[in-house]
Amino acid sequence: MTLGFPPWRREALRTTLWVVPSGLLVAAVALFAVTYHVDYRVYDGATSLPSWVRIESPDGARQLLSALAAGVITVLGVVFSVTIVALTLASQQFGPRMLRNFTRDLGTQTTLGSFVATFVFALLTLGTIGGGNRPETFVPQISVTVALVLVFANVLVLIYFIHHITVSIQLPSVISAIAGSLSKAIDLQFPLAPEPGAQRIWATGRSVTNLRELLGSEGSVVTATKSGYLQFVGYERLVGIAAKHDTVVQLLHRPGHFVTHGLPLARIWPPAPAHEVGAALGRAHVTGPHRTLDQDPVFAIDQLVEIAIRALSPAVNDTFTALTCIDWLADGLCTISERDIPDGVHRDLSGAVRVVELGPSYPRMLNRAYDKIRQAGAEMPAVAIRLMESLGKVLAYTRDEAQRTALLRQAQMIWRASQAGIREQEDLLEVRRRYDLLTTALTSSRNAPRRAGPVQAGSLEARHPSLVQGIGEWAESQRGEEGQEAHQHGGGGDEGDEERGMRRQGAAAGWTDALASKRPGEGQHEDHR
Repeated sequence: MTLGFPPWRREALRTTLWVVPSGLLVAAVALFAVTYHVDYRVYDGATSLPSWVRIESPDGARQLLSALAAGVITVLGVVFSVTIVALTLASQQFGPRMLRNFTRDLGTQTTLGSFVATFVFALLTLGTIGGGNRPETFVPQISVTVALVLVFANVLVLIYFIHHITVSIQLPSVISAIAGSLSKAIDLQFPLAPEPGAQRIWATGRSVTNLRELLGSEGSVVTATKSGYLQFVGYERLVGIAAKHDTVVQLLHRPGHFVTHGLPLARIWPPAPAHEVGAALGRAHVTGPHRTLDQDPVFAIDQLVEIAIRALSPAVNDTFTALTCIDWLADGLCTISERDIPDGVHRDLSGAVRVVELGPSYPRMLNRAYDKIRQAGAEMPAVAIRLMESLGKVLAYTRDEAQRTALLRQAQMIWRASQAGIREQEDLLEVRRRYDLLTTALTSSRNAPRRAGPVQAGSLEARHPSLVQGIGEWAESQRGEEGQEAHQHGGGGDEGDEERGMRRQGAAAGWTDALASKRPGEGQHEDHR
């Protein structure tokens, strides 16, 4: 935790437009209190000022501050208007669920806060010039000078804001930002190694299978007290509660699922302490009107998929945006393929099972990334080809047969959808070539010899240098072929289909041979991490 706040609370504060501006407003008031104290000491003669800090006329100071305050509040209105326009465009182009990515942007929040803080500082300074209990000749020279400095700083902030807002609403920037959030969520939920100092817990007590049977047959049901998306579950707290009452809790939903008031949320066994544990469970989870990324990396996958299927809709018809989303989805799946997926079982320090949940599933995440895009782009050869190629990239990172089976299932569905939706035979042939290449690579990876013992950790190139080289040669041959075909269409000659097909088959064979020549031991990788 940071500043004593749990992750869900920090995320809630991060996605508001008032926290950062309010903090800067408080900072402006505190700064004014300091400068005003120094100004009074200067007026009393206790402190002297540099020669360049001289504002002798109270009327001149009032006019200056009035102009500054009026200008700042006017620009603040423009900044708010630009922000609202950006949010409106984002909602229409990217979908309403993308708005939270803009409202949580620190650049926008800081810009709003800086103008609000400068306006308040100028008003406070304006109110201290003469009149009241102060001498009529009193001029807070330090405060006026600081107000001028703040205005100049706001000019720089305004320049930054104009640049920032024009860059942030561009599709590549939005997609890249979501992909970055996906990467952070993956690192948080599926770390490469245990946290430093983490204690290894040995399993004791009943087996998970036996506990699931008991929970299903004898467990007491705890219903949800509030409808909404499950945003956060305090697993450590829940384990402590279950250990205190010597019981087991089965969560029927995981973060990202929608829970309905009055329907089952969890089961508890033995059922005797169900009332106490159920009340504690209500305090150990958070529901809200929307999903968050804290414990739900699939949410980032869904955001990328939403942008892709919007781009593929007849109203937008932006294929290249969909292809960009597919590329970033493949990047995230490559990372997920390398990680150990938790089994959804949480134990106490003695090793006894205390919390059982619906753990994340690799096939589920793979299907969430590909299914809707495959369905929306079933008649688009470019989408089918890119989906096949992205599966080939993910294949290079897979570690076990279950992952490869899930990839093969997805490739088969893409191929069947292409057969049903693509009418041009040449386009269908291109999809078929990618499909054959992928299935051949899958078969080769299954038949590759294996070595007992641990596999050294490292980059993909260090683990499979021949595979990376083969993929690179295959991609280079495709680019070279496209360039050669373009040259030939421009009058440079005419290559026969047979010769072109032979070259493609040779490139595919190079990739397949590279897969077959991988270092053995890949299938045992997950057992030694």
